[in-house]
Amino acid sequence: MSSRKRRVLTPNDLKHLVVDEDHEMIYCYVPKVACTNWKRIMMVLTGRGKYSDPMEIPANEAHISSNLKTLNQYSIPEINHRLKNYMKFLFVREPFERLVSAYRNKFTQKYNTSFHKRYGTKIVRRQRKNATQEALRKGDDVKFEEFVAYLIDPHTQREEPFNEHWQTVYSLCHPCHIHYDLIGKYETLEDDSNYILQLAGVGSYLKFPTYAKSTRTTDEMTTEFFQNISSEHQTQLYEVYKLDFLMFNYSVPSYLKPE
Repeated sequence: MSSRKRRVLTPNDLKHLVVDEDHEMIYCYVPKVACTNWKRIMMVLTGRGKYSDPMEIPANEAHISSNLKTLNQYSIPEINHRLKNYMKFLFVREPFERLVSAYRNKFTQKYNTSFHKRYGTKIVRRQRKNATQEALRKGDDVKFEEFVAYLIDPHTQREEPFNEHWQTVYSLCHPCHIHYDLIGKYETLEDDSNYILQLAGVGSYLKFPTYAKSTRTTDEMTTEFFQNISSEHQTQLYEVYKLDFLMFNYSVPSYLKPE
């Protein structure tokens, strides 16, 4: 809870806040909460006609940092002016569903070798007894139970900040310091997104992309993933994400077996 002690945000705290000067909007992106599509939308809004259809922008291009301007690139007076006057919003998701989504995307997809190397090998080394040399080298077969054990390990928390894909929303977007005008939910993503586009005055020509992804992480899927997590680990994990649950009005999952 170091943020409780710190009253002043540093530029580094503002790197997730994407600025749209033309429509005076600030969007704080949270990975695994439709942030690819929202970044595409922001590229259409800030591109001055360069893009018209968000879905024509390749996903990897939406994540190139130079394609969008973030709040940490401004001077302190400029930052303060924008925080005071621009419409600020973010999107949130049930914390454990977001976590399972991050795990599935980063650790079960063969193409994510950079994550396997950087995090997978570390998780296997720390959490798996009698790991094979291949598993230690590749880190591409991390089990969800090992991922959870890594997240609640005090050593992990001391070592470095969480990766943004599993970092808490309150640490990424600082809702205790920044007064957001709107907080949309992943559960009502399209309605909330289109409402924001209406408020921005662009709703007549820009709609949030609809997509029915069959691979999308659901509540049922999340329940299944938590079946093998001990009640002790579930309780510890809930403590890590507790503020996200409370702050964004998500109830304790029914499948949780608290200590």
